[in-house]
Amino acid sequence: MKVILLEDVKGQGKKDDILNVNDGYARNFLFPRKLALEVNERILLDIKNKKVLQENKVHKEKDLAQKLAKDIGAVTVIVKARCGEGGKLFGSVTSKEIAEALKKDHKIELDKRKIVMDEPIKTLGNHMFDVKLYPDIVVKLKVSVEKD
Repeated sequence: MKVILLEDVKGQGKKDDILNVNDGYARNFLFPRKLALEVNERILLDIKNKKVLQENKVHKEKDLAQKLAKDIGAVTVIVKARCGEGGKLFGSVTSKEIAEALKKDHKIELDKRKIVMDEPIKTLGNHMFDVKLYPDIVVKLKVSVEKD
């Protein structure tokens, strides 16, 4: 019997996989636990439509990420911070402050978790950071820390 899995089933497959299983296994285990449905034309059509919608969603997200990458690559974020002698900051500049300055000055909204920082900024000057917008879209962000 051909079935489509509604959830991941250990030893059988992942969600939305279409499998050939024994009739007894399907009727006595998969169907009562609502882990699978018997395959028919309507279900196959629904699966195809879901895949098309998912592909469109991924394509739109990728396009937005590329547009955002162009915008981010063209700007320099200026962050003002208090500092002592020798250009050392009191405290540090974090990704949260960079994201807020980007939103305030350039009207670009960015999640602070997308800014890849090994450690916070503790000195004045120019710094470069990677911004991971999408799994394969990474852009460099220029940050200039100035004296307040």
